[in-house]
Amino acid sequence: MKQLSPALLAGLVACATTPAAAPQDAFFARLSGLCGKAFEGRIASPPVDADRDFAGKRLVMHVRDCSGDTIRIPFHVGENRSRTWLVTRGQSALRLKHDHRHEDGSEDKLTQYGGDATLPGTAGRQEFPADAETKALFVRENIPQSLTNVWALDVEPGRIFAYELRRPGRFFRVEFDLTRPVATPPPPWGSDARQRAH
Repeated sequence: MKQLSPALLAGLVACATTPAAAPQDAFFARLSGLCGKAFEGRIASPPVDADRDFAGKRLVMHVRDCSGDTIRIPFHVGENRSRTWLVTRGQSALRLKHDHRHEDGSEDKLTQYGGDATLPGTAGRQEFPADAETKALFVRENIPQSLTNVWALDVEPGRIFAYELRRPGRFFRVEFDLTRPVATPPPPWGSDARQRAH
């Protein structure tokens, strides 16, 4: 049996590993394609008491800041501009984090939580189980029910963008209509502080 040359072997390894990253790259590209635009959304999951803060509020997401490896998506709930979804592209996987700020720009005690996309996913959907840092935060803040959180983002170009949270006994999903862009909202709370930090 012939041995494979080192060059051919390296090529086969590259072919075997590239497809795993390809869906995440395609997803990031889809998300980047929305940069600069804002869209109105609605709660698409069954109403529960835990979502009362969203009831009757205008929900707007704004793909506000984009670079080759970072996308910031403020999520406005009525006049509340405390939430920003942060999607970054690292060497091994996409990462989703939640940047929560107070009106004065300071960080909330529950912030920078999320996780990495541990599976390849698809060009249209990526899932992010809670990472170790997030689990430690949830333990410290006495919310153990959130340790099994899995967040997801869906992007169907020309149709919807969705944000989702799942865990046993909990399902929250908000969908944004990509067919009808809306006026861009004001900056999220803390955006000036983040700019000064960089």
